[in-house]
Amino acid sequence: MRQADGQVTSPVVSVGIFTRPEATFTLTGIYQSPDGAIATGRGTARAEGGKVVWDSREWDELTFAPTSLEGDSFELEGVTIGVAFQWERTENQRFRGALKLIARGGNLTAITLIPVEEYLKSVISSEMKASASPALLRAHAVISRSWLLAQMAHDSENKTPEVSVDEGETIRWWDHEEHTLFDVCADDHCQRYQGLARMEEQAVSAVEDTRGVILTSEGGRICDARFSKCCGGVFERFSTCWADEDSRHPYLAPRRDWTDPANFPDLTREENARRWIESSPEAFCNTVSRRVLAQVLNDYDREQTDFYRWEVTYTRGELSDIIRRRLGRDLGDILSLWPLARGTSGRISRLLITGTKGSVVIGKELMIRRTLSETHLRSSAFTVSVEGDTFRLRGAGWGHGVGLCQIGAAMMGEAGYAWQEILRRYYPGANLTTLY
Repeated sequence: MRQADGQVTSPVVSVGIFTRPEATFTLTGIYQSPDGAIATGRGTARAEGGKVVWDSREWDELTFAPTSLEGDSFELEGVTIGVAFQWERTENQRFRGALKLIARGGNLTAITLIPVEEYLKSVISSEMKASASPALLRAHAVISRSWLLAQMAHDSENKTPEVSVDEGETIRWWDHEEHTLFDVCADDHCQRYQGLARMEEQAVSAVEDTRGVILTSEGGRICDARFSKCCGGVFERFSTCWADEDSRHPYLAPRRDWTDPANFPDLTREENARRWIESSPEAFCNTVSRRVLAQVLNDYDREQTDFYRWEVTYTRGELSDIIRRRLGRDLGDILSLWPLARGTSGRISRLLITGTKGSVVIGKELMIRRTLSETHLRSSAFTVSVEGDTFRLRGAGWGHGVGLCQIGAAMMGEAGYAWQEILRRYYPGANLTTLY
């Protein structure tokens, strides 16, 4: 935002917290409703006839504005985090900023409106522990700010989230364009934003020390600075996971997550991918250090520890049932899973599933992860072996693998790399720019 004196200040971001028929909240401090009335304490709003109903009145949209960003806060009850992932759970969360409620049909969407820099203070320690190294916290502050402002500027033009080539192939990805009522959501689909309880001093310092600093690419375009938990040893390219727009993201380049970033095999070739995934090559993210993992991962992220290499087994019946329910299509007993295309990290972008009643090709990587699991596979970088009625999937990494690898960057921070060096490693060719 630009003030009257020409100075650029932190813009305000709208963050979607949840969508459901009712929202129960507690306003602490002094809030104002749209008609100027003072509101405080606990209340419940509901959606009815396309309107927000609260305090026996109806509103098209209902916003409670704080009189003080520092002293006022609100709590939302029953916020779900880790939606559809194995660590999904519900908790009450407290936020600063304004609370906005929008009704659409029979549901309310709860949104918070908050300056970007205040939002980031919670994001940094929601995405990881605030006890992570100062270098990682500062690097993450820069990429979280860059990614957010790129989404707010609609810099990612991924307008077609689903492409069905024919009846036998479905290629789908999920990206920012799904959100129409707010800028970003508060969960893993965008960036974790879990309110004041996650706002810790180290994270606040990291945001303040890098205030307004972003990554930019050619022509000053804000970098769409993607990140994931663990790349599995090699970074993935953008098009394996989202739209075929690698030329728009030259800074999201394939590299090895190690001291010699150019030294990695061509993992788009099946034989190379199999050898790589079924071994344990050196990489920054190849670590079992509980001390470092405890710094970078929240408690529920450490309920499982197989981040770099992992394994899942299914009986034929289990796998057939999961695929039938997840695809909404009965392929019969599954006979084979065959990779048709892999990305630069070995992640599968097109997978042929063959059963006794038919076959289908699916992609991209998140579609594959969702189809082959009750929640999500760790990643789509996996190999398949069949022994009798048992399917064994051996995999690499956690998440899409594009951009910064959080566990790898944590190890770099522990090894003494500066935050600027971490950014250069994961976003080659990007520039550091101070926006405000």
